[in-house]
Amino acid sequence: MTTHTSEEFNQRNANFDNTLRPTHFDDFTGQEKIRDRLMLAVEAALQRKEPLDHVLLSGPPGLGKTTLAFILGEAMGVHVKTTSGPVIDKPGDLAGLLTSLEPGDLVFIDEIHRMQRSVEEYLYSAMEDFVIDIMIDQGPNARSVRLELPHFTLVGATTRSGLISAPLRSRFGLTNRLDYYQLPDLTNIVTRSAGKLNISIDPQGATEIAARARGTPRIANNLLRRVRDFAQVRADNHITQPVADEALCLLEIDPKGLDEMDIRILETIVHKFNGGPVGLSTIAVSVGEETDTIEEVYEPYLIQQGYLQRTPKGRVATPMCYERLGVKSLNSSAQGELPLR
Repeated sequence: MTTHTSEEFNQRNANFDNTLRPTHFDDFTGQEKIRDRLMLAVEAALQRKEPLDHVLLSGPPGLGKTTLAFILGEAMGVHVKTTSGPVIDKPGDLAGLLTSLEPGDLVFIDEIHRMQRSVEEYLYSAMEDFVIDIMIDQGPNARSVRLELPHFTLVGATTRSGLISAPLRSRFGLTNRLDYYQLPDLTNIVTRSAGKLNISIDPQGATEIAARARGTPRIANNLLRRVRDFAQVRADNHITQPVADEALCLLEIDPKGLDEMDIRILETIVHKFNGGPVGLSTIAVSVGEETDTIEEVYEPYLIQQGYLQRTPKGRVATPMCYERLGVKSLNSSAQGELPLR
């Protein structure tokens, strides 16, 4: 029997994502306004023979921020070096990364809001003046050394733009927020991904998968992979609407895209806390999940779809939530709370 390590499993997942990732603007579906703005900026930079201005991409996970960074590098004809905010924990790491660049190269920093503030401050001069000052030694022998950097483009990605400091945000020339995808765009993405993976799928099957993908291409591609497994074993390798529906029901993903954890969160608020208001940390303990995961992954979609409300006192279940769970409202007075803005 063949065994696989976790590293091999992660590598296969990464290869799967890279196979489906568009490499050109023409292949990138959705986010038309952002795509048009970036294409215009790239064309202008190429005409001037200058590096692209620094770009900040924000929005929920899985919407294409990393993909757009690589597309920008391809369009500009430069190398792309990637890292993430938590990895750069001291100024020397940042200096080593930036001094290894070629002129015009693109640096992609994922989750840039999680970068250490002491490291972030070194980025200011690097982004603005293309120099970085680092301290050598300590105590009486300490001295500052200025390093000249090649002109480069920084592309930052964040799921929580509010945590980015004002000085850093102001140094990005292009700021764009990605929104959840509409059903037609997601259907096109599923169809395109199925073609690249040589999966037989009809339009109704693609629409069924897209409708349960929570407006997120990454989730759509992950669901496609699971439905592919189901079709391979039980449906002669062809995905239709009934096949997709049966496969996704087996995964406990309902027609609105709610999964098992979504339902647990809603049931916890309704059944354990009478519909709320209840604090986020209390919900997290009740369902056995991290508060950050609930706030960044699950809650945005539940609020967008009208199942939850944020109030000054906590989270409150809406009438739509009670309807989805098939129970009578237990705390109608809570529905009158004003949303927290």
